[in-house]
Amino acid sequence: MPELPDITVYLEALEKRILDHTLERVLINSPFLLRTASPPFTAVEGKKVVALRRLGKRICIGVENELWLVLHLMIAGRLHWKAETGLSGKLRTSGAVARPSGRAQLKVSKSKNHLAAFQFDNGLLTLTEAGTKRRASLYVVEGDEGLRALDPGGVELFRPSIRAPAKEFIDLATFTRVLQSENHTLKRALTDPRLFSGVGNAYSDEILWRAQLSPVKLTQKLSADEIKRLHAATRDSLIDWIERLREDAGAEFPEKVTAFRKDMAVHGRYKEPCPRCGGKVQRIRYATNETNYCPACQTGGKLLADRALSRLLREDWPKTAEELG
Repeated sequence: MPELPDITVYLEALEKRILDHTLERVLINSPFLLRTASPPFTAVEGKKVVALRRLGKRICIGVENELWLVLHLMIAGRLHWKAETGLSGKLRTSGAVARPSGRAQLKVSKSKNHLAAFQFDNGLLTLTEAGTKRRASLYVVEGDEGLRALDPGGVELFRPSIRAPAKEFIDLATFTRVLQSENHTLKRALTDPRLFSGVGNAYSDEILWRAQLSPVKLTQKLSADEIKRLHAATRDSLIDWIERLREDAGAEFPEKVTAFRKDMAVHGRYKEPCPRCGGKVQRIRYATNETNYCPACQTGGKLLADRALSRLLREDWPKTAEELG
C-alpha cells in the first residue's frame, strides 16, 4: 500500500503536471471504484485543478467550485501519467482520438486492471490495480467538510507540509500523547490511521528497526528513552525515504511504487542479513499481513513465533485491509 513517502512523491509529480490544468473528462472503467453518487463524477469535468492534498494515504485533487477527487490506492492501486505532443505542436492526450468538434474522445485499455482515466488538457492520468480484488476507491466530495468525512483522524506527522521536513515534524510531546492514548503493540499503533496519518506496513517495519524496538512491545510499557528513540526513528525514516523516492523518480512520473525495495533494512527481507548486525531477518505472519524484524537488534534475540503472540496479533490487528487506510 503506498504510504506517506510514496504519496508525497506522487503529489509532487502531480503538482508539476496537473496543477492549473483543466480536467476535461473522467472515465470510470470499474463499477467497484466509485464510492459516491453525489456530486456525480461528471461534475469535475471541465474544471481547473486548483489544489492537491494528502489525506492519510489518500490523494486529493481539488478542482474549481470546491470539488475534490479523493483517490485511495489501497494495496495494489497505482497511478500512471502519459503526455504526447501532436504534429501541431500542441500537447495531446495519449490514448485519445479527436472528435469532429475538436474535443478528444477518451479511450483507454480494456484490461480489467485499468480502473479509471482522467484526461487533462495536457496529458492522461490513469489508475490501475493489480490482481483481482478491487479495493482502490474514488470519492467525489464537496469542500473541506467532504474531506473531513473521509479523514480517519490520525495526527499528521509533518505539519503543515513536507517542504522543510525536519522542522515540520511533530514534537515529542504530541507524538508521546498520541502513541500512548491506547495500549496497542507498536506495530499496530504506528499503522493505525486513527492515531498517525500515512504510516503503513512497510515503513513501520523500517521505523521499528531503526528505533531498535520490538514490533509487539506495548505502547504503554515504553520508557521515556524508548519513546524518544521511536520519535526520532519515525522522523528520520520517513524523511530518508521521501528523499530516496524523490531521487529515484527525478523528473519522471513515479512508476516504480512498491512496498518492497531493495534498500529497505528489514521489510520484505525475510532470512536476509540485517544491515546493522548481519543476523537473519525474521517475520511474523498473520492472515495476509507480515511483520519483518531483526531478533538481535529488536527483541533481544527472541524469535516472535509462539501461539500467544499469534493470538495477540490477531486481537491487535485490523481484520481487513480497509481498516489500515
